[in-house]
Amino acid sequence: MLSIYLGLFLLAAATFVFEISLTRIFSLAQFYHFAFMAVSLALLGFGASGSLLTLWPRLAGSHWRHRLAWLAAAFGLSIPASYLLTNALPFDSYSIAWDPRQALYLLLYYLALVVPFALSGLAVSIPLAAAPTGAHRIYGANMAGSAAGCLLAVLLLPRLGGPGTVAAAGLLGWLATAAFAWRGVVGAGLEPGRAGFKPAPTLGYLAGTALLAWLTVARPPFLDVRLSPYKGLSQALLYPGARVIFSDWNAFSRVDLLQSPGVRQLPGLSYTYTAAPPPQLGLTVDGDDLTAVPLIANPQADLAFSDYLPAAIAYRLRPGARALILEPKGGLDVWAALAEGAAAVTAVESNPLLITAARYGMSPPAADVYGDPRVRVVSEVGRSYLRRSAERFDVVQLALTQPYRPVTSGAYSLAEDYLHTVEAFSDYLAHLEEDGLLVVTRWLQTPPSETVRTLALIVEALEEAGVADPAAGIIAFRGVQTGTLLAKKGGFTAAEMDAVREFCTARRFDLVVGPGVRPEETNRYNVLPEPYYVQAFGELLASDDRRAFYAAYPFAVAPPTDDHPFFFHFFRWQQTPAILRTLGKTWQPFGGSGYFVLLALLALAVLASVVLILGPLLLKGTAGTQGKWGELRGRAFLYFGLLGLAYLFVEIPLMQRFILFLGQPVYAMTAVLFALLLFSGLGSLCAPRLPHRLTLGGLTVAIILYPLLLPYLFRLTLGLPLFGRFGIAVLTLAPLGFLMGVPFPRGIGLLERRTPRLIPWAWAVNGCTSVLSSILAALGALSWGFSAVLGAGAACYAGAMLSIWTVAREQRPSY
Repeated sequence: MLSIYLGLFLLAAATFVFEISLTRIFSLAQFYHFAFMAVSLALLGFGASGSLLTLWPRLAGSHWRHRLAWLAAAFGLSIPASYLLTNALPFDSYSIAWDPRQALYLLLYYLALVVPFALSGLAVSIPLAAAPTGAHRIYGANMAGSAAGCLLAVLLLPRLGGPGTVAAAGLLGWLATAAFAWRGVVGAGLEPGRAGFKPAPTLGYLAGTALLAWLTVARPPFLDVRLSPYKGLSQALLYPGARVIFSDWNAFSRVDLLQSPGVRQLPGLSYTYTAAPPPQLGLTVDGDDLTAVPLIANPQADLAFSDYLPAAIAYRLRPGARALILEPKGGLDVWAALAEGAAAVTAVESNPLLITAARYGMSPPAADVYGDPRVRVVSEVGRSYLRRSAERFDVVQLALTQPYRPVTSGAYSLAEDYLHTVEAFSDYLAHLEEDGLLVVTRWLQTPPSETVRTLALIVEALEEAGVADPAAGIIAFRGVQTGTLLAKKGGFTAAEMDAVREFCTARRFDLVVGPGVRPEETNRYNVLPEPYYVQAFGELLASDDRRAFYAAYPFAVAPPTDDHPFFFHFFRWQQTPAILRTLGKTWQPFGGSGYFVLLALLALAVLASVVLILGPLLLKGTAGTQGKWGELRGRAFLYFGLLGLAYLFVEIPLMQRFILFLGQPVYAMTAVLFALLLFSGLGSLCAPRLPHRLTLGGLTVAIILYPLLLPYLFRLTLGLPLFGRFGIAVLTLAPLGFLMGVPFPRGIGLLERRTPRLIPWAWAVNGCTSVLSSILAALGALSWGFSAVLGAGAACYAGAMLSIWTVAREQRPSY
């Protein structure tokens, strides 16, 4: 059986390399929230494999080992095949609301990508059904391989890119064929020197190996990811003369540098500036969020625009400032700070590849702002840097490097943003000098949304810092497209307020709020039918019950927290009638229904899960299940269904929560999956010797405690280097993962002793409810926060314990 365990290990590793690479490819080709589709696809495939085995139990009959090698070979080839097919499909999530063909393309997407996962799941479910007494070892090998695949994906992505990593997953799965075929499992056809040797299978295997290796190493152009035509990079390349001059991958992004005469970005620039902007390059992350890389050859002449940007007022109020700029990307705000007299700038950028690309574009005669002696570059997540640094600054600025996004659609709701939470703003204020300024610029929306939520964040953070009157320390003004907020821990003086008035008047910016601001000073230059911003800001600052204000506001504008870090989630259910009336009739992302695209995915998953669970029962009937079929079937459905829900209800919110700790979604996904899967494998190996009900009870209690303990852990260790934080994350999750690995093999053991024919069906139930939980967990976190989803996971494990209470009690030695 050792070769079987090795093959399962390799196959599981390949499966997770493929799954993680798909999350990156979906983020690049479509949009961020479609990355969750990779998880649901994997789980749907696993569920389908159990259903197939229920319909055709002979697959686990005699010669079952024979079939594993062929399944691994089919899996290895299906990975590049399914990727190429989906890459060729003209599916575009952006236009799904107004183009009915997109629903068909989405279905084909699902069907094509489910195939590799179904083959992988079948290779695991066959030995589970054929040799249930070794279920804990089979499950352990599968979990250990999955954990290894998580680490391998992070190592491969920077070196091979997304398409190359997909090909590498196919190659790894193809190698599992050799493990399964060891010692003649497939037969003499793969063993030279034995009687009856047939060269065709051997030659075919070598040819397949060569093909997959070539795809992995050469990465031919036909493997390149096809981007949505509505991605920022796709749109920018339509401009005459536009071309990509730099493109590279790291573990969590693809960065492209674009040369185009059409790139002109100076967010918030006053319309009183009439000169031409300097030449610029365009920088994109995952094909979107186009930001400028200014090409400054003569700083004195080329940076004349800087005095007309909103943030310039901060450097007027604090001449010679020591500034901290978070997420500067192409360096526009760094250039502007230096031009406005900043003595020193610390630029903290979480994606080092952006700095590499920007410096590549800043070739002579353009100056390299990141090489300026006054600039210190820190390639680190801003929150982590602030936690380990004791330095204080005169100005802390959040760079506006994201493009304008209409908020009514909920299209970007799922993007976690730990730079815009109450805890983050508290960190910013804590690193200001006593008279320091926090500067935040956001895009204007009508009704006001981004700026109102930013104001709520500042108010909450000031109160947490002990400021009795937050309104005295806040100034806000707006231009044509952006609103800027200044905050300080002490109140603004009359002289500072006069300087802000003079600055805004000269540049035709409208004051919104500030100490002593009069109604006639507002809505003067960029005139709106009603002073919406003045009204919204005034109501929020004057409210004695801000929760009531947030509840009554048209959009969700309550300040995000680290437990609910969705700054761009403005959706409220009362918006539904208006969205449905305009569905497909307005030019918005996803037709103004981005939030409902997720619900459509959930409906599709529900339909597929119902078919996969009920279909085998209807087709197969209940023969061969002996006397207690009805009772055991119901218990098995409840037990394995709850396990499927519970595992993802724990796993997904932990992945989202650990983004803060590790800085990037792919690092969080890797650490959480690696820890949970590796230690779940160890738990599975120890499962026969552990008490069933007691383990489930302990697991329930542990899940309840984790959201209470994690914030303290993060506060204490967030300042450590990434490697140290990764290690702490793995060790922290190890006990939880160990306990989570016990219930499934113990449940299989119960079925093996009573009704072994239910084992494939139980695998299908577990996989299909996991499909639902992967989407439900994301939506639950969006609506109620991570702690609530973890609580639901604990409840599911408690329900699983109750479902087998009397059955487990009958088993010895566990109770």
